[in-house]
Amino acid sequence: MNQKNKDTLDQKLIKLVQERKPTNVRQLVDLTKLETPFIPEQEIMQHILRLESQGKLKLKEPLIRTSPKLSTYLKTTESTWYWIIIILAIATALTVFTIPENSYPLIYIRYLLGAIFVLFLPGYSLIKLLFPEKELDNIERTALSMGMSLALVPITGLILNYTPWGIRTTPVTLSLLTLTIIFATAAIIREHQTKTK
Repeated sequence: MNQKNKDTLDQKLIKLVQERKPTNVRQLVDLTKLETPFIPEQEIMQHILRLESQGKLKLKEPLIRTSPKLSTYLKTTESTWYWIIIILAIATALTVFTIPENSYPLIYIRYLLGAIFVLFLPGYSLIKLLFPEKELDNIERTALSMGMSLALVPITGLILNYTPWGIRTTPVTLSLLTLTIIFATAAIIREHQTKTK
C-alpha cells in the first residue's frame, strides 16, 4: 500500500471513530471492512495499532496486546472466566466438605453451588478448551456446556464405580473438581496460545 492509501485509511479510521463511535477494536475493524472490503483485516489492525500508539485514536476498550507470558495474561480481563470457574469449583468443594447435611438454611448454598458444579462447570471448561476463541455465542456455549456436563458426570461416576472408592460424595466431588480444574487450565493455556499467534 502506498503512502497516499495509508493516509486515506488512517483518515477513514479516525472518521469512523468520530462518527460511528465503536467501543472496541473488533467493531472498528468490522466497520472499516464494510466500507473498504478490499483491504485485509491484518492491515487494518496494523493501522489501528499505529494510530493508537501515536495517540490519534482512542477507543473505550483499547486493543489488548497479549503478552507472551501466561502469567501476565492471567491478570487481564479476558481471563476472568477462568478465575470464576476455579473459584466456583473450589467454593463448591469447600461447602460440600464443611456444611453438614442437616444445617438449614446453609444447606441451600451447598445445593445451589452443587447444581452449578455438576450441571455446568465441567462441561463449560471442556467446551472452552475445544473452542477457545469466540466461535460460539453465549447461548450456544451455555447449551453445549450443560450437555457436555450431563455427559461427563455419569462417565466419571461409571469410572469411579470400578475403583475402590466407589460412588460416594467425597470421590465424586474431588474427581469433578480435578476434571474441571484440568480442563479450565488447559483451556486458558490454549486460549493464550491462540491469541499470541
